[in-house]
Amino acid sequence: MNKPKFETPDMTQKNIDKIAQLFPNCITESKGENGKLKKAVNFELLQQMLSDDIADKNEAYEFTWVGKNAAIVEANTPIRKALRPCKEESVDWDTTENLYIEGDNLEVLKLLQESYLGKVKMIYIDPPYNTGNDFIYRDDFALSSEEYAEETGLFDEKGNRLFKNTDTNGRFHSDWCSMIYSRLLLARNLLADDGVIFISIDDNEVDNLRKICDEVFGESNFVGLFFRKTKSGGGSAAGTCAVEHDYVLAYSKCSESLTPLQENFTSDYLNRYKEQDENGVYFWDTMERSSTKTIPYVITAPDGTKLTGKWFRSEETFKKDLETGEVRFLKKKDGSWSVQFKQRLADGKKLRTILDEEDLTDKKYRSLTEELENIVGCSLQHPPKSVLLMKTLINSVTLEKNKSEAIILDFFSGSATTAHATMQLNAEDGGKRKFIMVQIPELTDEKSEAYKAGYKNICEIGKERIRRAGKKIKEENSLTTQNLDIGFRVLKVDDSNMKDVYYSASEYEQDKLDMFESNIKDDRTDLDLLFGCLLDWGLPLSLPYTSESLGKFTIHTYNNGDLVACFNEDVSEDVVKEIARKKPLRAVFRDSSFSNSASKINVFEIFKMISPETSVKVI
Repeated sequence: MNKPKFETPDMTQKNIDKIAQLFPNCITESKGENGKLKKAVNFELLQQMLSDDIADKNEAYEFTWVGKNAAIVEANTPIRKALRPCKEESVDWDTTENLYIEGDNLEVLKLLQESYLGKVKMIYIDPPYNTGNDFIYRDDFALSSEEYAEETGLFDEKGNRLFKNTDTNGRFHSDWCSMIYSRLLLARNLLADDGVIFISIDDNEVDNLRKICDEVFGESNFVGLFFRKTKSGGGSAAGTCAVEHDYVLAYSKCSESLTPLQENFTSDYLNRYKEQDENGVYFWDTMERSSTKTIPYVITAPDGTKLTGKWFRSEETFKKDLETGEVRFLKKKDGSWSVQFKQRLADGKKLRTILDEEDLTDKKYRSLTEELENIVGCSLQHPPKSVLLMKTLINSVTLEKNKSEAIILDFFSGSATTAHATMQLNAEDGGKRKFIMVQIPELTDEKSEAYKAGYKNICEIGKERIRRAGKKIKEENSLTTQNLDIGFRVLKVDDSNMKDVYYSASEYEQDKLDMFESNIKDDRTDLDLLFGCLLDWGLPLSLPYTSESLGKFTIHTYNNGDLVACFNEDVSEDVVKEIARKKPLRAVFRDSSFSNSASKINVFEIFKMISPETSVKVI
């Protein structure tokens, strides 16, 4: 009998399958922990097949840390979890194609492996920066439960998974590298061939992150390291050097399939500082500097305003450049003037900054606390990225019309800036980009503004921001946003829908099996079971579905027949025939839908007769 496995893919076995395609003679069998035979790799034979290309273990170039092997195992280990729909917290549940998923992102990435394999156009993440004070995810491989109990940590709603990675911890960098490594291994699988991942990071881990990404995505798929100005001056925390920026690291899934980002970065969002003329690529840079090398003189603006300042170019050079068009004047919103000169790039060089160079003190690309406060009425301890920054990144990989239906994933979504930017960009250019936000329900500090404003965890802030931002976008663009998707389906990670006996029926004696009336946990609904089947069959979670009554039975039809399900007890033969006549690609029933084995076998016979192409499963 065909039964769903309700378990995430075993990535180790999938990797073995890939090796089998190239070297079938190197595949053998070995006994697993349960005593059953499974595929395995004969590494000695594989080494012979590769002969001269085997690295010398003593002198091989590699980047490693304490816990790296365990991180690989953690990424590849299957889990038995479910994504449970939460319609009451969703917006436009029936029609939206956006998702908001609450839970540990490592588990979510595993759950999405089959449904979104190779389908995500862009991933953006803003992981903890590992400053010595940030809380990061505690995964199973990091510490024993006894060691973990001694840590001072922050918890999610289930009381686990987060800890403070202080710089006094001997595993300060190792913990962070392990945390990000396992997630990037899984994230790469979700990227489309022409997809790109952007990662915000600062000086503490940028070098380690780049080495990890070189390994996970391949050095040849490095796109660029973009600088983002975060402040002017270092303040009291500057130390010996004032750091005014952090970075956005970009990698592609397959550089050969990627449309050059550099071309897309000349979109309207960045044309203000990077342009193209007959002499080649150039950008505009300010003439005024805070430097001892600047020269004081008066410049006359187009409206006659006298501009007194210290200028980066000499007065003689300025006058000459003004005549040849190498200098321009820009009037700011406050009425003052900005004077800029044309700066060319050397041949072959790419402009990798994403600063707004008309005004280097502008906050548009910084972490905008005010932006979040204006939407949800509170701020976070770590200010979110700006909507304009996210729009720029999204637009850089989805600018072409045929890419405007791209899926955008953010699995450290925080206050959901990425979702906000996706909706805003769709409103501006008519695109149909879809977002998937993933966030662990990290509790807010009881002393924080967010908690006092009524938000008990970060997810509540993110969901409310999407609700309010979407409503505001539609109100401000009522004529052009009638069909704009501002909704989202909320799904929450939970334990499997199935009881333990479902996974290990062979371990129970027959008389004890009779004690279990159902394989399914008592608190699970039809919708829980439907979405569990979607994950098991690798179907997207954002497609439309209908539920119709046929007498006392309810039939669920997903995406016009991709899957049809009936989870009622004692399903009649007439209902089974009605479902078969729909000729769905897949059909599913629950085990207790049939009174005995004979009636269960009869279901498969009915489908063989009426709809032989349908794949039928019983849970």
